[in-house]
Amino acid sequence: MSALFTPFPLRSVTLRNRVGVSPMCQYSSTDGFANAWHLVHLGGFATGGAGLVISEAAAVLPEGRISPHDLGIWRDEHVPMLREITTFVRAQGAAIAVQLAHAGRKASTKRPWEGSGTVPPADGGWTNVMAPSALRFSDTYPEPVALDLDGITRVIEAFRDAARRSFDAGFQVIELHAAHGYLLHEFLSPLSNRRTDAYGGPFENRVRLLREVTAAVRSVWPDELPLLVRISATDWAEGGWTAEDSVRLARLLLPLGVDLIDCSSGGLVTHQQIPVGPSYQVPLAEQVRREAGIATAAVGMITEPQQAEAIVASGQADLVLMARELLRHPHWPLSAAHALGADVAWPRQYERARPR
Repeated sequence: MSALFTPFPLRSVTLRNRVGVSPMCQYSSTDGFANAWHLVHLGGFATGGAGLVISEAAAVLPEGRISPHDLGIWRDEHVPMLREITTFVRAQGAAIAVQLAHAGRKASTKRPWEGSGTVPPADGGWTNVMAPSALRFSDTYPEPVALDLDGITRVIEAFRDAARRSFDAGFQVIELHAAHGYLLHEFLSPLSNRRTDAYGGPFENRVRLLREVTAAVRSVWPDELPLLVRISATDWAEGGWTAEDSVRLARLLLPLGVDLIDCSSGGLVTHQQIPVGPSYQVPLAEQVRREAGIATAAVGMITEPQQAEAIVASGQADLVLMARELLRHPHWPLSAAHALGADVAWPRQYERARPR
């Protein structure tokens, strides 16, 4: 029996298999609203057989968007279209998650196909870019303002309010985005957090904001529904966040109601040195799972059915999350099931194409 195509229970939600869709920004929203592009994009992964579909980063505040074209969930008016998407995805047998995010010092920047650099207010950008400390990501990025305590409180409340809207929109799972150099990650790493108050300095202070956001979200998110956290398990840079820090963090998040750690890496600094290659981040998921006693998801250049199968079967991770390979092949899970000899249901509309 294929391990990759066994169900995976997360509280009251049971994933039909261990293949998930990583969050992938589409930069296709106006004022944060989802639209037909998002329905087709996310819905296609559900018809393609994925067990878990995670939305792109949904900003909890307008100034928390990476670009002016990011998805948002800071207004009640965002909910109805998101509900249409979750209704369709769930009807196809997949579970659907929303990734709640704040871009921090990497906000108000251009879409990838428009080049790089800051978007000025005249073109829809904004000047109130926030970070733990007034340190730019790079010379082409905005100069942020260090969040004061009132600003931190506003961020925590925004995540909590977004969690309420997520439930109203029909999402079954929440993932908190604390990776890739965005706000929550910026607080975690000493390379971006130079604060001297209760949110900076020693490890216990640098993880404080993520713990408070987690507790705030869990306070309104139903007990029976899962809560995930995506982290950059290492900064790949000297003096930065490490895999050992990630294990310590995971141990603190588990009693706060976190069910799984999504182990990505990097994105915080431009001088990172990443040993990119097939499955290069899988050892991070394995270490956190083994040493923290929490479920993990593995990501990073996972493209082949046998590769994904080995990750789950060997206990390196509980889930495999894929991104670019699913953009190339949205029905990869159905093809992988055939390659691994797993008997999975196909959409009735596609049965005629099923390999025999």
